[in-house]
Amino acid sequence: MSVRTTRREVLKVGGAAAASMAVSSLLERVSAAGVLAPAWKNLPIGTQAWCVRKQLATDIPGTLAIVSKAGFELLELENAFGKSGAEWKAALDAARLKPAGFHHTLAELFPDKLNATIEFNQALGNQNLIIRSLPPAVYNSVDMLKQTTDVINGVAEKLKPHKLRVGYHNHTTDFNRLDGEYWWNRFADLTGKDVVLQFDTGNASEKEGVDVVEVLKRNPGRVKSMHVKPFSKASPNAFIGADELNWPAIMTAAETVAGVELYIIEYEKDTGHPPIDDLKPNLEAFKKLRS
Repeated sequence: MSVRTTRREVLKVGGAAAASMAVSSLLERVSAAGVLAPAWKNLPIGTQAWCVRKQLATDIPGTLAIVSKAGFELLELENAFGKSGAEWKAALDAARLKPAGFHHTLAELFPDKLNATIEFNQALGNQNLIIRSLPPAVYNSVDMLKQTTDVINGVAEKLKPHKLRVGYHNHTTDFNRLDGEYWWNRFADLTGKDVVLQFDTGNASEKEGVDVVEVLKRNPGRVKSMHVKPFSKASPNAFIGADELNWPAIMTAAETVAGVELYIIEYEKDTGHPPIDDLKPNLEAFKKLRS
């Protein structure tokens, strides 16, 4: 059976367990054949504003124009720089970009600030309200994690009538063990299906022993947004495709099991170049992998 036929069957498989088994078989065939699985989904690709934060701090319109010209369709924000949601929407529209999300603090989702946060994102036209990190104690205590996920589940319910979603972005420490299980998986198990798991490939890979593909398959349908970040121990500044990650396998798991709706290219290494000069070749390399 060809890789093409196998992947088509994967896309038709119903149910998370069956899909996971089918993807495992596909990845073995892709690896053995040394070829890419064809017919990738036509998903939009953006970048994270953190990568160009210094430029945005002094010139929002010019920076957005450069990001768009580089070939990105989306921008995920992490700082409003004192601008309203409406002002950001106008700026993104002018650059022909769409919002991929906004990285919020947990405090910005508390009851006293939630209405303002909702209004900002509605004006921006953004659906994904991603929690950037949590207080340190939450990563070391099952009880604290449970209390926090109860709050986040409550936020998800409050956002649902507004057609908005709350999510959480992983860092390397999320793959420390908490009572024998990855903290990330415990967070996933304690949150409902309406809470987005924004997976960061590079951050996860920094933790020794983490299998990115298995992590994606572990939580079917939950990873709506994925940060595409290269990782290489041998060559830390490597770009996508020249690094050590198995991108065909990662994309297959992301698109057939994890539920990815969009990709966000992120490159954080300081190479001495303007950030767009590193982001653009990473974008081009990722697109080439998908061609």
